[in-house]
Amino acid sequence: MQRTLIIDALSAEKAQQEIMICGWARTRRDAKGFSFLEINDGSCLANLQCIVDEGTEAHAALGEANTGAALTVTGALVPSPGKGQKWEVRAKSIRVFGLADPQTFPLQKKRHSDEFLRTIAHLRSRTNKYGAAFRIRSEAGWAVHDFFRQEGFAWVHTPVLTGSDCEGAGEMFRVTTLAPGEKSLEEDFFSRRCNLTVSGQLEAEALALGLGRVYTFGPTFRAENSNTPRHAAEFWMIEPEMAFADLTDLMELAESLTRHVIGHVLEHCQADVRLFDAFVDKGLLARLQGLLAKPFARIPYAEAIRILEDSDRAFAFPVTFGMDLQTEHERYLAEEHFQRPVIVYDYPKEIKAFYMRCNDDNETVAAMDMLVPRIGELIGGSQREERLDRLCERIREMGQNPEDYWWYLDLRRFGSAPHAGFGLGFERLLMLLTGITNIRDVIPFPRTPGNLEF
Repeated sequence: MQRTLIIDALSAEKAQQEIMICGWARTRRDAKGFSFLEINDGSCLANLQCIVDEGTEAHAALGEANTGAALTVTGALVPSPGKGQKWEVRAKSIRVFGLADPQTFPLQKKRHSDEFLRTIAHLRSRTNKYGAAFRIRSEAGWAVHDFFRQEGFAWVHTPVLTGSDCEGAGEMFRVTTLAPGEKSLEEDFFSRRCNLTVSGQLEAEALALGLGRVYTFGPTFRAENSNTPRHAAEFWMIEPEMAFADLTDLMELAESLTRHVIGHVLEHCQADVRLFDAFVDKGLLARLQGLLAKPFARIPYAEAIRILEDSDRAFAFPVTFGMDLQTEHERYLAEEHFQRPVIVYDYPKEIKAFYMRCNDDNETVAAMDMLVPRIGELIGGSQREERLDRLCERIREMGQNPEDYWWYLDLRRFGSAPHAGFGLGFERLLMLLTGITNIRDVIPFPRTPGNLEF
């Protein structure tokens, strides 16, 4: 008999049909003449109640199985006379695969703190909150691929191991085969310094200038010793690149992608979103719906600074022209002033990366950041500098050697074209979708300073 998912059993017209459900026991309650058993297989938030009559082979096979046990229940799906569920299973047979000692099994039917659940990250996907979070993660990931496929983008895979520093910040993890005491790079595997990538952007640009429209969606790594709720050492990035595109095209793409993913999750994860709306972030559902109700605001950086200066808000970081916006500034613009996502563009070139295209004023670059309520910056991107002489000049200004980017400069020597792209932190998008405030809780196994468990 083929296994039936609980999500299908609860919604399909299967009355009186015999089904097989595999899952884990959430609760067991013994009554006179039968036992109530609630099981969950991870396919949805709801449990499925099973009635196991005493004196049957099913009850004998159930034995001492209790909360946490893995088992299979086969029986008839029948209308439930109880409140709270439409269907239940009248057990015909049960097979127990693995018991969970009730004295040591850490997940019981009660609220556990996020801090405690991080210490048992290998088990927390069995809870309502984290089961919902990771289902939303799955659906959001699917929505990203679906969007880019509809828009004619090719999914490309850029290197995890790299010899370049895309961001210029130097906060990269070193990868080496050298034993302690060996110092010669010539003895190392690549005969040069190797790092884990912080971005696939440079390689994605090369592919875009051949395939037209591409995107990457994969892990990136940053050796930034930051223990804030918004930073992790390993995280996933979505990085599209478009040839023959400018900053306006990029802002349109960023807004369309964000709207598509939010709409998809609201349609396909209704029960999970309602869980977060009720128990994690009251008002989440209305806020997500509100994000789809109006076009996103768009303002130049200079206007953003003016709004912040006129706000009479005592920010922890005083506002001055030429500064990089801090989270408190970003959230004020998105949450209070505009009360919707806002795209800030045309930043001073001194605070942006070498690859961003200089505007005609030679003071700003064609860069953009999308700021969203509760999160701050969600997306950062730019039109890329396609002019060889200007790009070489900016690389030198940033204290780097153009020769290290010879292949990147070749893209400007041979058929250069206007192009643009951005990076979207997938985990920050998930924080927006769930109302979860700590990035550690939207990643199944988070890597943060001092934490390499699991």
